[in-house]
Amino acid sequence: MQRNFEKRKVSVGTCARVFATPCVHEHACVRCSLLRPDPAQRARLEEIHDNLEARIVEAKREGWLGEVEGLQISYSGVKDKLAQIDSTLRRTAEATGLGMPTFGSISGRSSAP
Repeated sequence: MQRNFEKRKVSVGTCARVFATPCVHEHACVRCSLLRPDPAQRARLEEIHDNLEARIVEAKREGWLGEVEGLQISYSGVKDKLAQIDSTLRRTAEATGLGMPTFGSISGRSSAP
């Protein structure tokens, strides 16, 4: 079972597909809705984003229309993953610390003599 969880870790996050099921996306993780991106890998996703942008420009210039279509799907996926990370970071930043009550505040008496 531990090996299964170890295999879920990919370069930019964690794969959330069902146990013992094949990867239907042929490991094109940025395209997959089951990828849970790791906020620590945001810079890596930005590099992938920039690289895809450059490859799309090249493919259009060269007339590789089939390539353009596939690259644009990946590009949309990367933009989605970056948005997911940003959303996660915003929720984390907005979280309110409730603190831990002291014994005196919950018992009605103080610890001072």
